Amino acid sequence: METNIINIRPYHENDVYEILNIINYNILNSTALYDYSERSLANQKVIFEEKLSKNFPIFVATENENIVGFGYYSEFRFREAYKFTVEHSVYAHPNHIGKGIGKMILEELISRAKTQNLHTMIGVIDSENQGSIDFHKKFGFEIVGTIRESGFKFDRWLHSIIMQKML
Repeated sequence: METNIINIRPYHENDVYEILNIINYNILNSTALYDYSERSLANQKVIFEEKLSKNFPIFVATENENIVGFGYYSEFRFREAYKFTVEHSVYAHPNHIGKGIGKMILEELISRAKTQNLHTMIGVIDSENQGSIDFHKKFGFEIVGTIRESGFKFDRWLHSIIMQKML
């Protein structure tokens, strides 16, 4: 049986097509993203261009040249004193959950954040996503707060769990 190797590499503009499928799947089927409507290709390109222009990384995970996950970080808040704090996001394709893709991406993001002399990384996770909360705990993230009823999606109020890792 052939083993497929997962590779992590920097994002290229052509990756946005496959990434958009992962994002839109999560928008429509989960509380991982608090958006209601699918994103357009143009909108997603602008989002990524803005992150890259600020020297924030975007990484993709590939398996047999197909994108099976991605992750990035960017500013946590927009005031100058927050410049050493970033908020990250990690997503795996729904057909590739459990292959260690998220682990590989998050390791790369943490490593890059350290080389950029950042101080802390934040994750904002829906309280219903216990799998993601447990995943982050394995990397040393701690729950530092809950914002109750911070989102409304799928006809119910959602709570945001704030997790933090000191770098």
